[in-house]
Amino acid sequence: MNVDIPAPPRTILEVYKMLPEGTLAELINGQLFMSPAPTNLHQRMVKRLLKIVDQFVEDKKLGEVFVSPSDLYLDEANTVVQPELYFISRSNRMVISETTPNRGVPDLIIEVLSSSNNKFDLQVKKDLYEKFGVREYWVIDPVDKKSLVYSLASGRFTLTSQQQGKISSILFNYQFEF
Repeated sequence: MNVDIPAPPRTILEVYKMLPEGTLAELINGQLFMSPAPTNLHQRMVKRLLKIVDQFVEDKKLGEVFVSPSDLYLDEANTVVQPELYFISRSNRMVISETTPNRGVPDLIIEVLSSSNNKFDLQVKKDLYEKFGVREYWVIDPVDKKSLVYSLASGRFTLTSQQQGKISSILFNYQFEF
């Protein structure tokens, strides 16, 4: 595939925007991270979580759930992520765009671990989401079905739930089983 580039990119964000649609890539603190396609085990867990969370959100008319690949601009300069799932509440709907990537901070981000990203999701992304003020962050291990739920309080994440096969959400005031 040939791509005509009228001028060389001047910023890392311009480089990011030139990547082909569907590329598994994120821009975090001005650094580009790319990853291979996830495993079937990973994708089955994403599908399961999407079903249960989306059904709950739809039934309660709480907002909207998005699934990767979906660029989420946490800022306009150097932070674009593609979490497996994220939720934007009705009261936060100004983050949602119909014609461009969503811009702003969602209420909930869900990441499903892969063998290649455990440390990244549990440290780098956790710190990033805390910094931007994501209200709740779920990390799910598809191998042992362990869930970690971090809730934001006074600008800091606190581990509020650690279970197997269940997710206790303060944000939703509900316990999901998967």
